[in-house]
Amino acid sequence: MAGHSKWATTKHKKAALDAKRGKLFAKLIKNVEVAARLGGGDPAGNPTLYDAIQKAKKSSVPNDNIDRAVKRGSGAEGGGADWETIMYEGYAPGGVAVLIECLTDNRNRAAAEVRTALTRNGGTLADPGSVAYLFNRKGIVIVPKEAADEDRLLDIVLEAGAEEVNDNGEVWEIVSEAGDVVAVRTALQDAGVDYDSAEASWVPSMEVPLDLDGARKMIRVIEALEDSDDVQNVFANGDIPDDVIAQLDDEE
Repeated sequence: MAGHSKWATTKHKKAALDAKRGKLFAKLIKNVEVAARLGGGDPAGNPTLYDAIQKAKKSSVPNDNIDRAVKRGSGAEGGGADWETIMYEGYAPGGVAVLIECLTDNRNRAAAEVRTALTRNGGTLADPGSVAYLFNRKGIVIVPKEAADEDRLLDIVLEAGAEEVNDNGEVWEIVSEAGDVVAVRTALQDAGVDYDSAEASWVPSMEVPLDLDGARKMIRVIEALEDSDDVQNVFANGDIPDDVIAQLDDEE
Protein backbone atom coordinates (compact mmCIF):
# COMPACT_ATOMS: atom_id res chain seq x y z
CA MET A 1 0.00 0.00 0.00
CA ALA A 2 1.41 3.39 -0.89
CA GLY A 3 0.09 6.90 -0.58
CA HIS A 4 0.22 9.82 1.77
CA SER A 5 -1.21 8.24 4.91
CA LYS A 6 0.97 7.65 7.94
CA TRP A 7 -0.64 4.23 8.09
CA ALA A 8 1.01 3.36 4.76
CA THR A 9 4.42 4.15 6.19
CA THR A 10 3.74 2.21 9.38
CA LYS A 11 2.61 -0.86 7.44
CA HIS A 12 5.62 -0.60 5.13
CA LYS A 13 7.97 -0.59 8.13
CA LYS A 14 6.27 -3.51 9.81
CA ALA A 15 6.28 -5.55 6.60
CA ALA A 16 10.02 -6.12 6.84
CA LEU A 17 9.69 -7.47 10.38
CA ASP A 18 6.61 -9.64 10.30
CA ALA A 19 5.95 -13.25 9.34
CA LYS A 20 5.62 -12.34 5.67
CA ARG A 21 9.34 -11.57 5.38
CA GLY A 22 9.87 -14.52 3.01
CA LYS A 23 7.08 -13.29 0.75
CA LEU A 24 8.43 -9.74 0.83
CA PHE A 25 11.92 -11.02 -0.07
CA ALA A 26 10.52 -12.87 -3.08
CA LYS A 27 8.78 -9.74 -4.38
CA LEU A 28 11.88 -7.58 -3.93
CA ILE A 29 14.02 -10.18 -5.71
CA LYS A 30 11.50 -10.25 -8.58
CA ASN A 31 11.84 -6.45 -8.90
CA VAL A 32 15.63 -6.77 -9.12
CA GLU A 33 15.42 -9.49 -11.78
CA VAL A 34 12.98 -7.54 -13.95
CA ALA A 35 14.99 -4.30 -13.64
CA ALA A 36 18.13 -6.14 -14.77
CA ARG A 37 16.29 -7.70 -17.69
CA LEU A 38 14.89 -4.38 -18.89
CA GLY A 39 17.94 -2.16 -18.39
CA GLY A 40 20.98 -4.42 -18.08
CA GLY A 41 22.85 -5.80 -15.10
CA ASP A 42 25.03 -2.78 -14.29
CA PRO A 43 23.41 -0.68 -11.52
CA ALA A 44 25.65 2.29 -12.43
CA GLY A 45 23.97 2.54 -15.83
CA ASN A 46 20.52 1.31 -14.76
CA PRO A 47 18.93 3.55 -12.09
CA THR A 48 15.85 1.32 -11.79
CA LEU A 49 18.08 -1.64 -10.96
CA TYR A 50 20.11 0.48 -8.54
CA ASP A 51 16.97 1.48 -6.63
CA ALA A 52 15.57 -2.08 -6.67
CA ILE A 53 18.85 -3.37 -5.18
CA GLN A 54 18.91 -0.63 -2.53
CA LYS A 55 15.33 -1.38 -1.51
CA ALA A 56 16.11 -5.10 -1.24
CA LYS A 57 19.20 -4.41 0.87
CA LYS A 58 17.25 -2.07 3.17
CA SER A 59 14.82 -4.94 3.78
CA SER A 60 17.74 -7.27 4.65
CA VAL A 61 17.54 -9.46 1.55
CA PRO A 62 20.84 -11.43 1.46
CA ASN A 63 23.41 -10.12 -1.05
CA ASP A 64 23.76 -13.58 -2.65
CA ASN A 65 20.04 -13.60 -3.50
CA ILE A 66 20.31 -10.12 -5.00
CA ASP A 67 23.39 -11.02 -7.06
CA ARG A 68 21.74 -14.14 -8.46
CA ALA A 69 18.61 -12.15 -9.39
CA VAL A 70 20.76 -9.63 -11.30
CA LYS A 71 22.48 -12.48 -13.16
CA ARG A 72 19.19 -14.19 -14.02
CA GLY A 73 17.68 -10.94 -15.24
CA SER A 74 20.67 -9.90 -17.32
CA GLY A 75 21.06 -13.38 -18.84
CA ALA A 76 24.42 -14.09 -17.19
CA GLU A 77 22.77 -17.05 -15.44
CA GLY A 78 19.88 -19.25 -16.51
CA GLY A 79 16.56 -19.71 -14.74
CA GLY A 80 14.99 -16.28 -15.22
CA ALA A 81 11.21 -16.26 -15.57
CA ASP A 82 9.27 -14.38 -18.24
CA TRP A 83 7.73 -11.80 -15.90
CA GLU A 84 4.90 -9.57 -17.18
CA THR A 85 3.61 -6.40 -15.51
CA ILE A 86 -0.19 -6.11 -15.40
CA MET A 87 -2.28 -3.41 -13.72
CA TYR A 88 -5.72 -4.25 -12.35
CA GLU A 89 -8.25 -1.75 -11.06
CA GLY A 90 -10.89 -2.24 -8.42
CA TYR A 91 -12.80 -0.93 -5.43
CA ALA A 92 -12.59 -1.73 -1.75
CA PRO A 93 -15.78 -1.31 0.35
CA GLY A 94 -16.93 2.30 0.72
CA GLY A 95 -15.90 3.32 -2.79
CA VAL A 96 -12.15 3.28 -2.09
CA ALA A 97 -10.30 3.07 -5.42
CA VAL A 98 -7.57 0.43 -5.65
CA LEU A 99 -4.78 0.02 -8.21
CA ILE A 100 -3.15 -3.41 -8.18
CA GLU A 101 0.27 -3.84 -9.78
CA CYS A 102 1.10 -7.45 -10.64
CA LEU A 103 4.36 -8.99 -11.79
CA THR A 104 3.55 -12.50 -12.95
CA ASP A 105 4.52 -15.35 -15.24
CA ASN A 106 0.88 -16.49 -15.42
CA ARG A 107 -1.68 -13.87 -16.40
CA ASN A 108 -4.71 -16.13 -15.76
CA ARG A 109 -3.56 -17.04 -12.24
CA ALA A 110 -2.89 -13.38 -11.38
CA ALA A 111 -6.34 -12.28 -12.61
CA ALA A 112 -8.07 -15.05 -10.64
CA GLU A 113 -6.18 -14.27 -7.42
CA VAL A 114 -6.88 -10.53 -7.68
CA ARG A 115 -10.58 -11.10 -8.34
CA THR A 116 -10.86 -13.57 -5.43
CA ALA A 117 -9.04 -11.29 -2.97
CA LEU A 118 -11.35 -8.41 -3.84
CA THR A 119 -14.69 -10.23 -3.87
CA ARG A 120 -14.05 -12.25 -0.70
CA ASN A 121 -13.42 -9.03 1.19
CA GLY A 122 -16.31 -6.93 -0.08
CA GLY A 123 -14.50 -5.34 -3.00
CA THR A 124 -15.03 -5.52 -6.75
CA LEU A 125 -12.87 -5.68 -9.86
CA ALA A 126 -13.36 -2.62 -12.07
CA ASP A 127 -13.08 -2.03 -15.80
CA PRO A 128 -9.71 -0.75 -17.11
CA GLY A 129 -9.55 3.05 -16.87
CA SER A 130 -12.32 3.42 -14.32
CA VAL A 131 -9.93 3.88 -11.38
CA ALA A 132 -6.51 4.73 -12.83
CA TYR A 133 -7.49 8.37 -13.56
CA LEU A 134 -7.71 8.97 -9.79
CA PHE A 135 -3.94 8.40 -9.44
CA ASN A 136 -0.85 10.21 -10.70
CA ARG A 137 2.55 8.62 -11.35
CA LYS A 138 4.99 10.22 -8.91
CA GLY A 139 8.47 9.70 -7.57
CA ILE A 140 8.48 8.83 -3.87
CA VAL A 141 11.61 8.88 -1.72
CA ILE A 142 11.33 7.85 1.93
CA VAL A 143 13.87 9.36 4.36
CA PRO A 144 14.12 8.46 8.07
CA LYS A 145 13.50 11.42 10.39
CA GLU A 146 16.90 10.98 12.05
CA ALA A 147 18.70 11.39 8.71
CA ALA A 148 17.84 15.10 8.30
CA ASP A 149 15.51 17.80 9.58
CA GLU A 150 12.86 19.27 7.32
CA ASP A 151 14.68 22.52 6.51
CA ARG A 152 17.85 20.73 5.44
CA LEU A 153 15.85 18.23 3.42
CA LEU A 154 14.00 20.99 1.58
CA ASP A 155 17.28 22.72 0.76
CA ILE A 156 18.64 19.51 -0.75
CA VAL A 157 15.68 18.18 -2.70
CA LEU A 158 13.75 21.18 -4.03
CA GLU A 159 16.53 22.07 -6.44
CA ALA A 160 16.60 18.46 -7.65
CA GLY A 161 12.93 18.58 -8.67
CA ALA A 162 11.02 17.63 -5.51
CA GLU A 163 7.50 19.05 -5.28
CA GLU A 164 6.82 18.58 -1.56
CA VAL A 165 8.04 16.96 1.62
CA ASN A 166 5.39 15.29 3.79
CA ASP A 167 5.67 14.43 7.48
CA ASN A 168 4.67 10.76 7.75
CA GLY A 169 5.37 10.15 11.41
CA GLU A 170 8.80 8.51 11.70
CA VAL A 171 9.83 9.31 8.13
CA TRP A 172 9.76 12.08 5.54
CA GLU A 173 8.04 11.37 2.23
CA ILE A 174 9.53 13.35 -0.67
CA VAL A 175 7.22 13.63 -3.70
CA SER A 176 8.44 14.53 -7.20
CA GLU A 177 7.54 13.86 -10.81
CA ALA A 178 8.31 10.21 -11.58
CA GLY A 179 11.10 11.26 -13.95
CA ASP A 180 12.84 13.27 -11.19
CA VAL A 181 13.09 10.49 -8.60
CA VAL A 182 16.69 9.58 -9.58
CA ALA A 183 17.77 13.24 -9.39
CA VAL A 184 16.19 13.59 -5.93
CA ARG A 185 17.78 10.36 -4.70
CA THR A 186 21.16 11.39 -6.12
CA ALA A 187 20.95 14.81 -4.42
CA LEU A 188 20.37 13.08 -1.08
CA GLN A 189 23.32 10.74 -1.66
CA ASP A 190 25.59 13.65 -2.63
CA ALA A 191 24.58 15.40 0.60
CA GLY A 192 25.28 12.27 2.66
CA VAL A 193 21.62 11.81 3.68
CA ASP A 194 20.45 8.22 4.15
CA TYR A 195 17.13 7.15 2.58
CA ASP A 196 14.94 4.06 2.89
CA SER A 197 13.57 3.76 -0.65
CA ALA A 198 13.29 5.64 -3.94
CA GLU A 199 10.84 4.57 -6.61
CA ALA A 200 8.06 5.61 -8.96
CA SER A 201 4.66 5.09 -7.35
CA TRP A 202 0.97 5.78 -7.91
CA VAL A 203 -0.28 8.59 -5.67
CA PRO A 204 -4.01 9.37 -5.36
CA SER A 205 -5.08 12.79 -6.62
CA MET A 206 -8.22 12.64 -4.47
CA GLU A 207 -8.62 10.74 -1.21
CA VAL A 208 -11.66 9.21 0.52
CA PRO A 209 -11.67 9.90 4.29
CA LEU A 210 -12.32 6.72 6.29
CA ASP A 211 -13.75 6.00 9.72
CA LEU A 212 -12.56 3.01 11.80
CA ASP A 213 -14.86 0.51 10.10
CA GLY A 214 -13.96 1.77 6.61
CA ALA A 215 -10.25 1.68 7.44
CA ARG A 216 -10.51 -1.92 8.68
CA LYS A 217 -12.29 -2.96 5.47
CA MET A 218 -9.75 -1.24 3.21
CA ILE A 219 -6.83 -2.80 5.09
CA ARG A 220 -8.45 -6.25 4.85
CA VAL A 221 -8.70 -5.91 1.06
CA ILE A 222 -5.13 -4.64 0.70
CA GLU A 223 -3.69 -7.39 2.89
CA ALA A 224 -5.61 -10.06 0.97
CA LEU A 225 -4.26 -8.71 -2.32
CA GLU A 226 -0.70 -8.43 -1.00
CA ASP A 227 -0.89 -12.06 0.11
CA SER A 228 -0.76 -13.09 -3.56
CA ASP A 229 2.73 -13.85 -4.88
CA ASP A 230 1.73 -12.21 -8.17
CA VAL A 231 0.83 -8.85 -6.58
CA GLN A 232 3.81 -6.51 -6.25
CA ASN A 233 2.13 -3.30 -5.05
CA VAL A 234 -1.30 -2.09 -4.02
CA PHE A 235 -2.24 1.60 -4.13
CA ALA A 236 -5.48 2.91 -2.62
CA ASN A 237 -7.05 6.34 -2.21
CA GLY A 238 -8.49 5.77 1.27
CA ASP A 239 -7.24 8.32 3.80
CA ILE A 240 -7.01 7.15 7.40
CA PRO A 241 -7.00 10.09 9.88
CA ASP A 242 -4.48 10.12 12.75
CA ASP A 243 -7.10 9.31 15.40
CA VAL A 244 -8.22 6.24 13.45
CA ILE A 245 -4.59 5.12 12.98
CA ALA A 246 -4.21 5.34 16.77
CA GLN A 247 -7.29 3.15 17.24
CA LEU A 248 -5.95 0.61 14.74
CA ASP A 249 -2.60 0.53 16.52
CA ASP A 250 -4.41 -0.10 19.84
CA GLU A 251 -6.16 -3.10 18.31
CA GLU A 252 -2.88 -4.84 17.39
